[in-house]
Amino acid sequence: MSQQTAATPSGPERISQLAAKTTRVKTKLSTRIATAAALVIATVWTIPTFGLFVSSFRERELIESSGWWTLFQNPGFTLGNYQEVLLSGSSSAPQLGEYFVNSLFIAIPATLFPLVLAAMAAYAFAWIKFKGSSALFVMVFALQIVPLQLALIPLLQLTVSFLHPLMGAIGDAVPIIPDQQYLPVWIAHTIFALPLAIFLLHNFIAEIPGEVIEAARVDGAGHAQIFMKIVLPLALPALASIAIFQFLWVWNDLLVALVFSSGTADTAPLTQRLAELAGSRGQNWARLTAGAFVSLVVPLIVFFSLQRYFVRGLLAGSAKG
Repeated sequence: MSQQTAATPSGPERISQLAAKTTRVKTKLSTRIATAAALVIATVWTIPTFGLFVSSFRERELIESSGWWTLFQNPGFTLGNYQEVLLSGSSSAPQLGEYFVNSLFIAIPATLFPLVLAAMAAYAFAWIKFKGSSALFVMVFALQIVPLQLALIPLLQLTVSFLHPLMGAIGDAVPIIPDQQYLPVWIAHTIFALPLAIFLLHNFIAEIPGEVIEAARVDGAGHAQIFMKIVLPLALPALASIAIFQFLWVWNDLLVALVFSSGTADTAPLTQRLAELAGSRGQNWARLTAGAFVSLVVPLIVFFSLQRYFVRGLLAGSAKG
């Protein structure tokens, strides 16, 4: 009995061990070598973005005749690229505004839906005992090896056979529903994101000390109260980390959007319009650089606004075990 007690630390001891491991990880990441390596990696990764930013302000003739790194030898800056991309009203201009809004309407729900479902499923797998839970969790974990391209056609057939008629019937019954239908894209992104999100969140939620859950049950809390008031606040760093990755994946996605959206300006995302901007031979460099940098703004805002939760989630994950 005493050996079992020694092998399984109590709640406060477990929290103390995790805090000590987190402190050791922070100390290792704060060394001069780690800091220098991080600066080198950050600089290398920033150079392409900086080149894109400089090119977006250069005139088309300069972009086609010289590289952005020769900007001091070949000066010449203009706001015409952004003006043409964002403000032009001609039919041949990019007109990214509508596609930008479509990306927001697609990315935000397609991030929230899998996050909510994955959090509830992870809690159920971790703290609700039911028959076959282990086998079901293994099946969910195994779904990660299914290539996305392999599931596209079957999911599209189900969408065309069942979801589109249902959406048409609902639209006829409730005319106030807008014509823009993002539901197939939301469902596709949610299905593809759930296996990995459930697996990652399960690892965090299962590490919550059992004494905390048991104390809440003794006080009369049900699963819903435990999930809302205890599990979600403790898993906030993990939720934020997964939300960042899912939002960036959906925002930068082109394949799923091409398959499940109509491809028109009503529902197509920004990435589809950027692909069209490249032209059949990549001749629209000036517009493409400005449009690409516009598409970077929202992911940068999301990342920097959730950065501290992202770092806490990485550190918490590094201290598991």
